[in-house]
Amino acid sequence: MNRKEQQEQTERQKSFCLLIIGAVLLIAGILFAVYAYNTSYQESTVTGAELSEVKAQVSAIKEGTQEGDLEALTARQEELAAEKLSQERPYSYGLTLVFFAFLLTAKGIYNAVVGQRKSQRADVKRLAQAGLLAALCYIGFAFFKIDIPVGPEKTAFHFGNVFCVLAALLLGGYWGGLAGAVGMTIGDLTTAYVTSAPKTFFLKLCIGLIVGLVAHGIFHLGQAREGKKVALATVAAAFCGMAFNVVADPLVGYFYKTYLLGVPQDIATALAKIATLTTGVNAVVAVIAASVFYLALRPALKKSGLFAEL
Repeated sequence: MNRKEQQEQTERQKSFCLLIIGAVLLIAGILFAVYAYNTSYQESTVTGAELSEVKAQVSAIKEGTQEGDLEALTARQEELAAEKLSQERPYSYGLTLVFFAFLLTAKGIYNAVVGQRKSQRADVKRLAQAGLLAALCYIGFAFFKIDIPVGPEKTAFHFGNVFCVLAALLLGGYWGGLAGAVGMTIGDLTTAYVTSAPKTFFLKLCIGLIVGLVAHGIFHLGQAREGKKVALATVAAAFCGMAFNVVADPLVGYFYKTYLLGVPQDIATALAKIATLTTGVNAVVAVIAASVFYLALRPALKKSGLFAEL
């Protein structure tokens, strides 16, 4: 057996191992999610109802239409919010595991049938860049956002999508999509947006794949030399990824919240309408900022030998 055949056999073995690990995690994730939904998540709906009542009382006291102990009610509101969040976490973790395991399983099947592309192989430089961009995605969401409450739920203006798009422009759809998905999902899991984590993982991965496909699959951005073509490809790729998000985020969010989280349809509809606005603003900011960052970083990364010509 020559070296090439040995390498192909090793890659097939890795693909089957990835497939098996993904399948096991998928089954475990589904079982855990079902258990968490029937236990702690059901308790969170009761806590959420009580929280809404307390919020209404606090608002009435502030408006002067009701008398009561504002300080005690505010403390109770904070206590219920923390309790609801802790009760929602197990179900969100289970759903996130299901999404991640499904990705591993699909990737294992793809690698076993088609083979692994060179641009998708891990190396120290690519892993380090993906990790850095995932961290920037987390920071852009967790620390640079404006919350908009809608009943017991909320949406937000944030800068996380900027770095999701930038990651796909720099690293390609696969690694860029993973960086965005992981960074933004961790941002959800560690904040009050914990129930949105599974949806976030799916959508941010799709944004990365679309941006990477347009930038590197259609325009071959990494090998482009002409300045106008680089700028056009950058903006076009960022626009396509964000256009997908503007449509998909409210739509997927509505069905996700209604059928997986059990949010009442009127609240889910209101969230979808507001999400259309916030997602649109986030998209405009992401297209402009990510394009500017990429065009500024590209020469510096080339000079330092860190630029990936995908």
